[in-house]
Amino acid sequence: MSAPEQAVTPTLSAAPAAAPRRRRLAGWWEHHRWSAFTSLARLASRPLGSLLTIAVMGLALALPLTFFLLLGNVQRLGATLGQTQAVNVFLATGQSAVQAQALATQIGTLAGVDTVRIKTPQQGLQELGAMQGFSTALDVLDDNPLPYVLQVLPGPQQDAPAVARLVSELRSLAGVAMVQDAGAWRQRLDALLAIGNRAVLVLASLLALAALLVVGNTVRVDIANRSQEIAVLVLLGASPRFVRRPYVYAGLWYGLLGGALAALLAAGVEWSLLGPARQLNHAYAGKLTLAGLPLWLLLGMPLATALLGWLAARLVSGWQLRRMP
Repeated sequence: MSAPEQAVTPTLSAAPAAAPRRRRLAGWWEHHRWSAFTSLARLASRPLGSLLTIAVMGLALALPLTFFLLLGNVQRLGATLGQTQAVNVFLATGQSAVQAQALATQIGTLAGVDTVRIKTPQQGLQELGAMQGFSTALDVLDDNPLPYVLQVLPGPQQDAPAVARLVSELRSLAGVAMVQDAGAWRQRLDALLAIGNRAVLVLASLLALAALLVVGNTVRVDIANRSQEIAVLVLLGASPRFVRRPYVYAGLWYGLLGGALAALLAAGVEWSLLGPARQLNHAYAGKLTLAGLPLWLLLGMPLATALLGWLAARLVSGWQLRRMP
């Protein structure tokens, strides 16, 4: 055998083996495409039932998105209030302006302190006089009994434990009579937000399970209605994968459309809250940073629910076909 013949022989023997694989792959891809479009056409052929299933899924999945939106903005509100909540340091009675300034300078060097403001006794008396019911009572005072007050503003990155340590350090300073802090309020808010986070996760899990059951039951009913058609396919030699493939794609379509509806509903809720959010931000002089749902969550919702619908249809269709005689 010559050299050219030796080079040609492997190619001629490999060609017949590769051709069947290409045909099987082409047939597999063609049936997937046919199943995807056929299942979508079946959904369109019964619009009322399909819309009801998609609407139930969309409403169920929009609830955790809405709660996530509200909880996220409550967290931002709590962070803003915590950052703007000053710690009031009341000096001992008899401290002079020079002593108050020296103590303010000392506090300003402490870790975690952003700014320190001095409120004089005269300013405190004026604030009391502006309050209803105090103006006449202050007129009978011979002198000003109020002390100097230092308003200590913690840094923006200081959390509740860090502020608590700062308050403890402020109480130990000489010349300080009392330290007034809202640390307990911040701790309660953090605890409530932690409960809210856990509640949103539990609710999302339950509603995802409900959506999975809705898709599974819809696919089960569809398979039961087409039992005779499926029996004919099995007699003709169709494999279980071939038979259940259109129903699996139906579950995928249900999940995809239900997730898209949920994202649209959540975006609608976000849009309806824009007006009150602007008013609240204006009340806090623009310091309150409210935000909507992240774009990746809105775009990823249909993909996640499509996977959920595919899983539900895959499990139910396999179980249903095994029960058929």
